[in-house]
Amino acid sequence: MAKYLSWNKIPKITPKSIEKIGGNSDLFDNQSPPYTVYGLGRSYGDVCLTERGTLLLSRGLNEFINFDSVNGKIRCQAGTSLNEILQLVTQQGWFIPVVPGTRFVTIGGAVANDIHGKNNHKVGSFGNFVRKFELLRSDRERVVCSKSNNEGLFHATIGGLGLTGIITWVEIDLIPITNNFINVEIEGFKLIDDYWDINKQLETDWDYTVAWLDCISGGSSIGRGIFHSGKHSSLETGLPKYRDIKITFPIELPFPLINSFYSRVINSMYYRSNLGRGTLIKHYQPFFFPLDSINYWNRAYGKKGFFQYQCVFPPENSKAGVSQILEVINKSNQNSYLGVLKSFGSIKPEGIISFPRPGTTITLDFPNKGDKTLSLFNELDSIVRTLKGALYPAKDARMSGEMFRLSFPRYDEFSQYIDPKFSSSFWERVN
Repeated sequence: MAKYLSWNKIPKITPKSIEKIGGNSDLFDNQSPPYTVYGLGRSYGDVCLTERGTLLLSRGLNEFINFDSVNGKIRCQAGTSLNEILQLVTQQGWFIPVVPGTRFVTIGGAVANDIHGKNNHKVGSFGNFVRKFELLRSDRERVVCSKSNNEGLFHATIGGLGLTGIITWVEIDLIPITNNFINVEIEGFKLIDDYWDINKQLETDWDYTVAWLDCISGGSSIGRGIFHSGKHSSLETGLPKYRDIKITFPIELPFPLINSFYSRVINSMYYRSNLGRGTLIKHYQPFFFPLDSINYWNRAYGKKGFFQYQCVFPPENSKAGVSQILEVINKSNQNSYLGVLKSFGSIKPEGIISFPRPGTTITLDFPNKGDKTLSLFNELDSIVRTLKGALYPAKDARMSGEMFRLSFPRYDEFSQYIDPKFSSSFWERVN
């Protein structure tokens, strides 16, 4: 039996059995529970993995059902990737309203994790644009869910980590675009304290905002970064040409190729090269999905893989939380090779246990150094706990049950909608 893993390669799990999801509900006849749905494996952890039961592969459910190109609505099977949707709808002047940092995720996974993007401060998360979906439960009942039909299951499934059953198809609203390009404004900041003023100035006028952080620089440069603002271009002529060029990380080595010296040099070059930049126009792919241009970039971390740590702090504690996180990392001598800051707005998510909430979220990547890294995360958890923050399950491979319940106080309300024959390695770990 093959091993399955998520994008960060932690943990590596061999399921008891594997089944491809088809159009019939007889897949429950010959396979043993608990069931866990697996799409494209771009989560960072074990929300889509099971060792004890059956892994249900959804990628075969990848057909378009209906595309209303006049009113901007699309219905497709749950294994369809966001990339496949974008290839279709952008040709006719539409765009997915919320996208994550990669387009290689399924729409079912986008619903189950209630993904967020660079525009949460303006429009909310993915679930805010879901009109309806069909849910196949282990008792073989097919349930169409919306805000007006099976409302409880609707809100439990959005952000519900795949625990309420199999999402078979999804219908979402799209947003209109004039072309495939984004107007971008870039501004550097020397200290993390400067970020807050820049964000306050720009997030009102710009649809998309995100900041890259240099988490390796210390001393007077701790928390320096580059702030990116974007909005869909309205130009009808004079657009630049775009060619989608990909490179492939060729092999996975026993050791990580990313190290402190290399990253310090790269970060410094990136920071300095962007300090003087102002406005430019970018195709949507490098703006929203910069790492998608490198196939298998996760191989750079070696066979041991890496952890991603993502948390959110409420508005009143965001400044203190981010500063404390950066200080602890700096003192630990464990460098985060990727740091991202985004604002979350006040639009209420549709999911009972959706991660987005008002405040600021910080995302950090760390090479897997075993107990040393896990010990650092315990320190970060303490900051999150004290400042009333939360952790993101889709980016987690180690949080405790205590941290999960603190992060999602509506846990008991959500639990009543779980399909009794569905679970995951993540769910068993936090329960």
